[in-house]
Amino acid sequence: MTKKEIAILFLKLVGGGEVKQAFTKFVASDFIHHNQYFKGNGEALAKAMEEAHYTSPNKSIDIKYSYTDGDTVITHSHVIKHDMEIAVVHIFKFQNEKIIELWDLGQIIEKGSPNENGLF
Repeated sequence: MTKKEIAILFLKLVGGGEVKQAFTKFVASDFIHHNQYFKGNGEALAKAMEEAHYTSPNKSIDIKYSYTDGDTVITHSHVIKHDMEIAVVHIFKFQNEKIIELWDLGQIIEKGSPNENGLF
């Protein structure tokens, strides 16, 4: 699999609640992340993702765009939850075909935005 395919499958698995499978298969043992709301290790992020799936599961995740530059993959996704829609950018850094580092940035999609171009 390419790094882009790994990043997309990781997001689809996590977005569908298959967090343990995604982390076991695609995440390096010394993984770190930069989400400001959780400790910076893989265990903390996986736990948070599992809890989020049970308290506010995604209805869908649609990866609109993905870009690769060397060991970095960037995705731009549309996440639909029960009560909101979110535009999310993930930045994955790879080492030896495993995700070693992750950044995520999200923006709630407001209804009635004056911007006719939308977020995608």
